[in-house]
Parts: sequence; structure tokens; C-alpha cells
Amino acid sequence: MAKPIDSKVIFVTTSPRTPAKMIPEIGLLNTHFSCQQWNTETQRAFMELLREENFFNGEGANDPAFSARDRINRAPKALGFVVLSPTIQLTPAGVELVNSRRKEEIFVRQLLKFQVPSPYHKPTENSAEFWVKPYLELFRLIRHFGSLKFDELMIFGLQLVDYREFDTIVEKIDQFRIAKAQNEGNYKRFRAEYLESELREIYSADIISGNTRTRETNDSSIVKFLSIKASNMRDYADACFRYLRATGLVNISHLGKSISIVSEKIQEVDFFLQNTDREPCFIDNEGQYVAYLGNPQLPILLTDNRELLEQRISTEFPQIQIPATATLLELKTIFADELEIRKEQIITEQVAAIKDYRQFEEINTTFDQILGKSLYDTPLMLEWNTWRAMTMLDGGNIKANLKFDDFGNPMSTAQGNMADIVCDYEDFGLTVEVTMQGGQKQYETEGEPVTRHLAKVKRETNKPAYCLFIAPKINEACIAYFYTLYKTNISYYGGASTIVPLPLTVFIKMVEDSYNASYVPEPRHIQRFFERSNELANSTDNEVDWYNGITQEALNWLTD
Repeated sequence: MAKPIDSKVIFVTTSPRTPAKMIPEIGLLNTHFSCQQWNTETQRAFMELLREENFFNGEGANDPAFSARDRINRAPKALGFVVLSPTIQLTPAGVELVNSRRKEEIFVRQLLKFQVPSPYHKPTENSAEFWVKPYLELFRLIRHFGSLKFDELMIFGLQLVDYREFDTIVEKIDQFRIAKAQNEGNYKRFRAEYLESELREIYSADIISGNTRTRETNDSSIVKFLSIKASNMRDYADACFRYLRATGLVNISHLGKSISIVSEKIQEVDFFLQNTDREPCFIDNEGQYVAYLGNPQLPILLTDNRELLEQRISTEFPQIQIPATATLLELKTIFADELEIRKEQIITEQVAAIKDYRQFEEINTTFDQILGKSLYDTPLMLEWNTWRAMTMLDGGNIKANLKFDDFGNPMSTAQGNMADIVCDYEDFGLTVEVTMQGGQKQYETEGEPVTRHLAKVKRETNKPAYCLFIAPKINEACIAYFYTLYKTNISYYGGASTIVPLPLTVFIKMVEDSYNASYVPEPRHIQRFFERSNELANSTDNEVDWYNGITQEALNWLTD
């Protein structure tokens, strides 16, 4: 059944927020529910399994069936990875996404095919007059300008509801840049005024007719109406950034909050921009559209052209001798292998520089930017920078479970079924969990999974393990929960759990102490700190005294 679209700006899927989260989820769906009907019963059962696997960052307890539909009916279905009628099945593209080593190419093809209108998404009389493949045109817009700011994509890129209006949107961005240059000083005020002007133009018909009440509120004032529309546009723009990044074809400047094409990938992008039809297709034929959308061979990419692929391999990896008898599939495998080897070499070089403290100032500056919330994707940057800090802190084998792109840049956070960072110190292990969440949400989404991840490391390594939990501010409920686990022997979690929650500022002080120490800290210093936490838990009567005590220990962790 088609979803009615009322939007006046580009419609894109926003769930899941991180595209990679789809992979384990549709795999789970296929394993347990293939060929079954997608109804309230299977939706609830799916959520039960999903919560157990911890792929889903939340409980979904209020309405499990709704939560399941939110995860599956949106991006997985809209991008052609699953079909839900008459029964649940992975499409060929979905099978490729689950099984392929190179997920990025799968995301490229599916994003380029997403279109409005389609048999899945039908604009209403109140919506914009859609005629667009949104991601295709956004790639074109980024390529045209070289680099596109988040605000530019949000305010203007999302207005590209018809590909035939491309030049009009380009002109709007050009005029915005000129006006910005002429209004140096208070960019925040300039941006707010410009955004309001554009919103009033986009929603002029609604404003004139008095149709300014939204489902989010009973307040029908124009100010509230425009505020909600601006918030929705931020969500859509954020989703565009994240889904485009999943292709591996773009760079994100977290400080500049801009997006650009990776220089080594420009030829690939130019190829599909020139060869992909801009016209939406099979609008009124769901059977043909589903077959087209689920076809993992469409549209044609540069890597499907043997001659161009050979050129790419020769350019990037001139040392490789390409066998004359190699099939196209074998060439793709060779290319994928070389990309992976190069990425590992880049990360190895990064680790060497980090361990030598050559990146101390940069790491410290990045933490300041995270605390100041001046970066585009602070959760990702916190996870990445904490991995760098832990690598620098001491001599363990520190593994980040976040996803890196082909050039060693952070691409997406760790999947929900594993710790953010796992440290191996030979005699003991350490998991590190980070979050930007605060308040009660921190406890609800992070508390139990943190314990489960620690238990998983204990089982897999069969040696003592501890956990460090870092956030800008630690919620009191988390402190109480972690304190209780010191005193509770739960076999499911491998006995009592040693989890130390620390504010990010305190962790930064630990990193600075490591840098300023007259010696290189060793794993024994790390273990001593966590064993001291165990002693404090056993000698204190409440979680407040324990937390205050271990915080003081952290501030002096290298003092003998």
C-alpha cells in the first residue's frame, strides 16, 4: 500500500538514522520470519528478537508492532531491500546487502533508484509536485558546487522536488552565498532570517489558508508552524548526510559541517550522473517497480565497466598486475581486497602516530569541540576520538568497532550488538562505551546494553574484564545501576560487573595526565584503577560516595 506524502520538500527516509543498522535487522527478519505475513503478531515477535539482539537502541515497549514497522516499513522497504507483501522476503538487493563484503556499492545503487512519486510513495494534493530521484540530484548538486554546507542542503537542496528545477536551486544557493559574504558577522541571525524567508515561501499556501496546525501540537501560530517545519528539514538534511555517507563516495567535514565528493571517487560519481536516467519510472506499476528496485545490478556503475574498472585499479594500485583472464567479478574482488589492505595500512599508520603522542593536541582539541557541540556528528566523533585517546593512553591492543571508510576516516558508529571500543591488555580486557545522551534517556538506552557487552567480552576472552562508561554528564540513574552491579552476582552477566562511569571532562584529564607523565603508562595502571573502583564499591554504603570516590581516583590515576 502506497504511503501518502504531504511534504513540500524532498522526502527521504529517516529511520533507521544510521543506514548500517539495517543490515543486521533485515538479516534477523529474514532468518526468523521469511515467507510469513507481516502483521501485528510477527511485528511484535520481531521486536522481541530485536531487543534481545540489541541492534535497536531502545525498548520499543510502548507499541512493539509500531516500532517494528518503523524499522522495516521505512528505509528497508523504501530502498528495495525487503518486500512485505504477500509475505516477508529479502529482495536480491537485500540478500546482497546482508552478504556482500562491500556494502557501499549496494547502498549507491539503491539510493540512486529511490524516487518520488513511486508505487510506494504517492504525493497528495497538498504536497509539492514531486518528480525526482532525490539522492541522485543531491549527488549532482554536491558535484556541481564541489562542497555543500549542511545549511545549504537543508534550506535549498531539500527544495529540489523536481529535477527540472535543478538550475533554480543552484541559483538560490549562489545568491545565498553572495548574501552571506555581504553579511559577515552574526551568521546565526543571518541564517535564521534567510531560513524563515524560504520557509514562508515554501509554505505560503498553508499560511494564507490558515492551515498551520500540525500533528505535533495544538498551537496553530505561524511561528510554531515554521519552527516545526524547520526542525523537520533538519532531520531530513541529517538523514541525507548519513545515507550519502553510507555510499563511501563523500567526505564529511565535521567542523565545517559540509559534504563533498571524495576526490578519488569523482570519476565514479561522474559516471552515474551521466548514465543514470533522471526520470522516475514504473510509477503506476508496483510489480515492475519492485523488480526494478530490488535488482542489485541496477543502475550501471563505473565498476560494471571492465575497461574503466581496470583503469581505476591501475591508477590507484599501479603495483597490481591484472590477469588478462580475470572475469569482471574477479576484478571487483581484486579491487575490494586492495581497498581493504590500503585502509588497514592507513589505520596502522594512524595508530603509530597516536601512540607516539603526535596527535595529542588534535585529540584534545577534538574533545573541546565535542563538548562545545561544534561538530556535525558528535556521537560519531566522540566514539572515534575516544578510541584515539585510549590508543594513546597505554600499551593495549585497542579496537574500535565503528566503521571506517576506505581512507581511515570515521564513517558510522558501532552496531548495537557490541561495545564501542574493546581493549585487550593480555591479562585482562576492557570495554569502553561512549554516549552523548543525557538525562533519563542515557539510562534507558545505555544502561543494560553496556552490561551485556561487558559480559560478552568476559565470555569470549575468558579473563577478567572491566568497563569504562563516558558521557558529557553522567545520569544519576546510571550511577545507581552500575553501583548495584558491583554488589550483585548475576550469572547472565558473568558475575558482578565492574563498570566505571566518568564525565568526559574527567576522562580528558586522565588523557592529559598520561601525556604529562614522566613515564609511559602501562596496563597495570589501568587495572589498578578499576580494582580500586571495586574496593570503593565494597567499602562505601551508597552510590554517591562510590561515584565521588572513583571520580577522585580518576583525577589522580597515575599517582602512586
